[in-house]
Amino acid sequence: MHIPSAESRDIDILSFNDALSASGKSGGYDTEKWLYVPDFYTEYRYILGVRGPDPLICIGINPSTAKPDDLDNTLKSVERIAAGNGYDGWMMFNVYAQRATDPNDMDRELNVFLHEENMKAFEYILSGVAPGVSPAVWAAWGTIIEKRPYLKECVKDMVSIGKKHGAKWLCAGKCSRKGHPHHPLYLRSDEKTADFEIEGAHHGEHPLGEVQAGDAAVRVHPARDGEAEVARAAGDVEYLLRRVAADDLLERPPAPGPVNPQRHQVVQAVVVSRDPVEHLLYFLLFRH
Repeated sequence: MHIPSAESRDIDILSFNDALSASGKSGGYDTEKWLYVPDFYTEYRYILGVRGPDPLICIGINPSTAKPDDLDNTLKSVERIAAGNGYDGWMMFNVYAQRATDPNDMDRELNVFLHEENMKAFEYILSGVAPGVSPAVWAAWGTIIEKRPYLKECVKDMVSIGKKHGAKWLCAGKCSRKGHPHHPLYLRSDEKTADFEIEGAHHGEHPLGEVQAGDAAVRVHPARDGEAEVARAAGDVEYLLRRVAADDLLERPPAPGPVNPQRHQVVQAVVVSRDPVEHLLYFLLFRH
């Protein structure tokens, strides 16, 4: 689990070009296979991926702990989906480059320098595909995009850059009610990508209620009505799913029982928000 040591504006950050020029010099991984920028573990990450002339470019919200040859479950899912859809590589990029396993720990305000350098990284990825290939960009940020107001503005910049390079936007799995694309976790290994209408997709707001998570449906019920922010509640659920998948939950939900005739399994758990003025999240996770 990664908890930022400080707001990103208070730490030293390499520009993307400086980080790229030094990439591969630290050793410890196959530089012909992996693209890792910066190539050492730090408070931010621009790019992590397996090189190929036609990679699937996955867009999450922000990096967690993954690095070459040590992928977390989200990246393992990205790797499977890319291979299952016929891509010869994959790139993990993020709307915001700050590492934070819990999105509640992300910068409260946009670090303009970090964002601008991150957009240079996005342009680099799109320009690196083979000639004649339209970059395949998989929108996969989930409802966590509601965590910070500036995240939607970051996506708008990415859409503009994508237009310059003729990017085709994709999604995998069910979108949320408000059109947020699905996070890579809890997708079937044979999940196929589909066209995604990116224009306006980053403007929606997720309602309190059901949050889609691939083959899972999560219902969120704040304990104190009126005090819970709808967007934050939805994002907290996705964070929980990430931790469960990473075996990082201190108190795991009980193991599901046998599949019933309706092919549903039910897991129940209670999660206490890290924000002391927030609420308890009660959820039912229905796995099909």
